[in-house]
Amino acid sequence: MGSEGPAATVTVHVTGFKRFHGVAENPTEKIVRNLQSFMEKRGLPKGLVLGSCTVLEAAGQGGLGPLYELLESTVLRREGGSPNKEQVVLLHFGVNSGSHRFALENQAVNEATFRCPDELGWKPQRMPITSSDGSILHARQTTLPVKEISKSLQQMGYNVAPSDDAGRFVCNYVYYHSLRFAEKNGIRSLFVHFPLFLAIDEEVQMQFVASLLEVLASLNLQ
Repeated sequence: MGSEGPAATVTVHVTGFKRFHGVAENPTEKIVRNLQSFMEKRGLPKGLVLGSCTVLEAAGQGGLGPLYELLESTVLRREGGSPNKEQVVLLHFGVNSGSHRFALENQAVNEATFRCPDELGWKPQRMPITSSDGSILHARQTTLPVKEISKSLQQMGYNVAPSDDAGRFVCNYVYYHSLRFAEKNGIRSLFVHFPLFLAIDEEVQMQFVASLLEVLASLNLQ
């Protein structure tokens, strides 16, 4: 028992999105802006650090600069003297305005087909997100145990399920880049779709995020 050593620290970097076409108030913007203070009052799970909370523009190609600044900072932080056993999780939140439950996304696909222009006016159709990855059918999967996480959250009373379809809009676009970066750098990435506050109220959504962080802290990531 004594030879196991200290458990790994899990550092989580959280992102949400600003408003976009058809969604005047994005719940993930409010959730991410309030998360630090909410968790300070509630108390973070043992072994988990909230590394950063960032709200991104709801944009694809034109929004990659701030996304990659965040992604690269997580790796630089590790190289700059963070604990060797630190496990990094990139946790991305986006809204599905037609849903009444939370969805944990298993994968992203290499296709940008935007149903409407993003917030910078870009509207790609059947375009590969990363041309060097080949076909628009190419998918990247998270290395986190989505079914296990979902089951734990269901047992806590949340309406949540795994999903294999993150869409083809900005959420999928960001997730694909994040999964690609995570694979190259030995870290993990997960995208979660949230309903509007009209479907599940803000307090329950904040509690859901806190519970999700508890589950991530309990996974014993190696």
